[in-house]
Amino acid sequence: MSARDRALGAFAGLALGDALGMPTQSMSRTEITRRYGRIDTLVDGVADQPIAPGMPAGSITDDTEQALLLARLLIDGDGRIDPLVFARALLDWEADMIRRGSADLLGPSTKRALDLLQSGADPAEAGRGGSTNGAAMRITPVAIATPPELDCLLDAVTEASLVTHNSSLGIAAAAAVAAAVSAGVDGASLPEALDHAEAAAAAGAGRGAWSAGGDIAARIRWARGWVSGMDSATLADAVYQVIGTSVAAQESVVAAIALAQALGDRPADALTLAAGLGGDTDTVAAMCGAILGAQHGFAGLPAGPVGTVLAVNRLDLGPVVDGLLEIRGRK
Repeated sequence: MSARDRALGAFAGLALGDALGMPTQSMSRTEITRRYGRIDTLVDGVADQPIAPGMPAGSITDDTEQALLLARLLIDGDGRIDPLVFARALLDWEADMIRRGSADLLGPSTKRALDLLQSGADPAEAGRGGSTNGAAMRITPVAIATPPELDCLLDAVTEASLVTHNSSLGIAAAAAVAAAVSAGVDGASLPEALDHAEAAAAAGAGRGAWSAGGDIAARIRWARGWVSGMDSATLADAVYQVIGTSVAAQESVVAAIALAQALGDRPADALTLAAGLGGDTDTVAAMCGAILGAQHGFAGLPAGPVGTVLAVNRLDLGPVVDGLLEIRGRK
């Protein structure tokens, strides 16, 4: 399998997980079961969905849209992210979402940081309180554009996270996802990629402003050992009740990696389980999809659902991935 196959799989896996979790995001596990039953395919958002009411099956959300935004900035900037340009692009994206009547807007850390920037704050200071999963959910293009060598990867992750998630938790979370995806694009096995995610999270915790919360590297290490060998029902309980699926980086990122650990040879099962868990389902499934997509490649993802997601959202991921890989080849 080529690096391009794996990179395309990572981006497609991100979009597929995002779309599977679209109709269930911000709902409880009990409510998901009552309104949808078991999530085993792409479904429409119900009319009273809190964020995506009535959205058609296969629609992506902010996770993929912001990843595509970041990818375009990386390509246009020859691998560099200007924080003020990024901030303006995020504000323009949210304004467009409002015009479209969407409630799927910027997350709490990103919104707070951009409000500070508009008030004249320094970009390096604006994101110091960002400890949620916004940087991690959109980091896949940085992972595709950057080899897994730790110092190089951490520099790229920090630059992409600076303006909204310049905290120990925000950077550690984004570094974990980026490391797993980048190592996968290079051909690392799943255990090797998740080991690299642990190492990157540990190193990333030393970047940015310190933020209180469970250490992400330690939680990844514990979760990987705990969930290995669990059946699907036990795994769902473990992730939802103990690891957590909120927007907190130390919950959702660890949840995504735990699902990859337990169901790494069954990406479709991992993503549908993530979509039915409750909480920040679209983001957990998107991050897990990116990690497993890099492992299995584009052809290793379920062809029917992937085709639907690409068609519904009019996505052409090939040129985006090619542009990111060209940057990777020069680093």
